[in-house]
Amino acid sequence: MTEPGAGTAASTDEPSGEPTDQPAIAGRGPAPDAPAARTAPAAPPGSRRTSLLVTLVLGGLTAVPPLSMDMYLPALPQVTAALDSPAATVQLTLTTCLAGMALGQMIVGPMSDKWGRRRPLLAGMVVYVLATALCAVATDAELLIAFRLLQGLAGAAGIVIARAVVRDLYDGVAMARFFATLMLISGVAPVVAPLIGGQILRITDWRGVFVVLTAVGLALTLLVWRRLHETLPPGRRHPGGLGQALRTMRELLADRVFSGYLLVGAFAFAALFAYISASPFVVQEIYGASPQTFSLLFGVNSVGLVAAGQINGKLLVGRVSLDKVLGTGLALVALAGAGLLLMSSGVFGRVGLVPMAAGLFVLMSAMGLVMPSTNTLALLRTPHAAGSASALLGTSTFLLGSVASPLVGIAGERTAVPMAVVQLSCAVLALVSFLGMCRPWQRRGDGPAHLGGERTRL
Repeated sequence: MTEPGAGTAASTDEPSGEPTDQPAIAGRGPAPDAPAARTAPAAPPGSRRTSLLVTLVLGGLTAVPPLSMDMYLPALPQVTAALDSPAATVQLTLTTCLAGMALGQMIVGPMSDKWGRRRPLLAGMVVYVLATALCAVATDAELLIAFRLLQGLAGAAGIVIARAVVRDLYDGVAMARFFATLMLISGVAPVVAPLIGGQILRITDWRGVFVVLTAVGLALTLLVWRRLHETLPPGRRHPGGLGQALRTMRELLADRVFSGYLLVGAFAFAALFAYISASPFVVQEIYGASPQTFSLLFGVNSVGLVAAGQINGKLLVGRVSLDKVLGTGLALVALAGAGLLLMSSGVFGRVGLVPMAAGLFVLMSAMGLVMPSTNTLALLRTPHAAGSASALLGTSTFLLGSVASPLVGIAGERTAVPMAVVQLSCAVLALVSFLGMCRPWQRRGDGPAHLGGERTRL
């Protein structure tokens, strides 16, 4: 994509570059391996700045969900008191937002395959801004729950379309590197969001959190409108309505390899979500760490995830096949889960916080190898159904993550065994899906040279 002229809105129908592969919809026979992409011409002056800006915009879109969820967490006690509602009712404001993000991806993804990326994205961002502003003025818990559901449905547009845009613009190695770059941005969001929320509460009340989120959403909407070109030209869009969208998704799921990568990503995210859900209780209640120590460990683990993603994108991709990187990451997650289970079940006697923290660090860091590789390998098979494929990938991770969350506390608050069991089980299921369904040894030519490069410059 080239930079638009000064004062000119981004084009809505211009192709971002010449396609490098033929249409390939999963389910109509095995998807062919993507050929190496042709090298784009030299970037025009100013493209470096544009590339950075578009990268930040896409990263901001993927950061909207953790910002919407985690900035709000410190305000929950205030909301309970201000709206005079039970804590369980106020907790539904989190559940409905998460459910909205899962459902919204299934709606917006196929829409973006039919109408292009810009229009559904802009519509979703406008609704997100309005819904977030309504959250700030909600007068009772029931209204807040309804507005949070709408906020999640609309915010899903940013997640699903950001992945689809990356697929439109990149192939193979370049796509894996770009996903690793996005992880650098989106991986920081869950760490800083509660800190930002806490600082907002020092100068205002819980409504101020939604005012800030409204401003963030408005800024992203303006940037998308001004700087993000349409990346899906009319010739590559899907005609038809709901029936066609459902048929496309059925065809995608009929592709054994795509479904394998989908399950790998979903189970891996469930292991990650088990950590997010259980770690406050494990670190503080079982091992007696202070909230400050927990925050420090959480930050260190998040840095490990981001650092591993950057090592993957900058050093491994282009030298080692993505399937080997993914297999290595899954093996590390399984080993970390097994170690955590052995330590938490008392096989080594009573262990302190440091060994448990080390196991959690390895598990989190390995996700930096797993998540970008999974997204890349799945989307490589779906060049002409990137929106629907992105929707399936996103929805599956949210659904399995929401299932893993309550399981980690099933045995009460005195043991970390449930967390470790969930993590190890999810890691094993991810490995089984990878080996049993993806079968990378049966697909020739999936090394770095095969995966190709950048389809077009941003």
